[in-house]
Amino acid sequence: MRAIVVGGGVAGSASAIALARTGIEVTVHEAYRDPAGPAGSFVSLAVNGLRALEALGCLEAVQRAGFGVARHRMWSGNGRLLGDVARGRRPEDELLSVTLMRADLVTALREEARRAGARIVTGQRLDPANADADLVVGADGIWSATRRVLDQAAPEPRYSGIYSVSGVSELPADLPRDGFNWIFARRGVFIYLPAPDGAVWWTAQVCAPRPPPDPARADLRALFRTEPHAAAVLAAATAVRTANLGHVLKPVATRHDARTVLIGDAAHPVGAGQGASIALEDAVVLARHLAGAGPGSVGAALAAFDAERQPRTGKLARMDARNRDTKTASPVAARIREIIMPHVVGRFYEKATGWLYDFSPGPLTGQSRSDINA
Repeated sequence: MRAIVVGGGVAGSASAIALARTGIEVTVHEAYRDPAGPAGSFVSLAVNGLRALEALGCLEAVQRAGFGVARHRMWSGNGRLLGDVARGRRPEDELLSVTLMRADLVTALREEARRAGARIVTGQRLDPANADADLVVGADGIWSATRRVLDQAAPEPRYSGIYSVSGVSELPADLPRDGFNWIFARRGVFIYLPAPDGAVWWTAQVCAPRPPPDPARADLRALFRTEPHAAAVLAAATAVRTANLGHVLKPVATRHDARTVLIGDAAHPVGAGQGASIALEDAVVLARHLAGAGPGSVGAALAAFDAERQPRTGKLARMDARNRDTKTASPVAARIREIIMPHVVGRFYEKATGWLYDFSPGPLTGQSRSDINA
């Protein structure tokens, strides 16, 4: 069976590995000449994404390209600690969440895809409607052309009310030396984490009802001047790496037909720090459903894949919507949050997020779904 994967980012490269490992002839078409790119922001992988990488055979390569982050700390704007929990895992899990540059993740996945036998074509935009294959995988992100081929009335992304700017700084002396640090600020959220080389990776997520013409030129030091930790990181900035407008997408009703399927952000942009991890899960689960399928049974395999994935991704999308609301809290709501969070985070955080981290996509072949969940 021949498959064409549209998109060579995280979802596309991961699905190429998984499909090739199950014996499918795979060609990846990526419009950009270098989908990894020379720069960009960082991405975090929770343990559910790491288990998918293990199934793909490239967990160690990704761990080497990034660094483990054990703790997730939440701070008020004035520097009060609101919560300190395990990052992207249950506390007893020895597998640590990994943070790395997105470009390094894509590079590791593309190299593994080539080793698995996939062919990768870059710098050429493919019309999914004209793809000559038994299977077409739309892994082309939130602006997916494949989604429009499946359904001309499919929803289009819209501005979320949040834009982000990411960069790198020297580490101020009085800040924590480790952990994923999340500051609830007046104008949004400021995230920073110290890297092993002594630098600080940061992202400013700014709430704005109308998007700025050029987010990269936003005066972040003015926007976060009332939050001392954020202000200290920004004052020590050495580079701005990327700037993006945030987008949201209404639920996608048509995610597959008899030969085409959407995965990752093309099907369900989930946010909540889980976009890459969910895309990796999708790749493994899709390949497992297609293992041993012939051209005549592709449609049934895609329907089964979608039926399995939708409850999980739908639940996560609703969780992400609630998370966005916390970034735009009113002053009164923010004050209530600062009073309540220190008393409830330790008690309820693990219960609220454990379902995310307990998931394992299982091996690519040789094991049934019931065996995996036993």
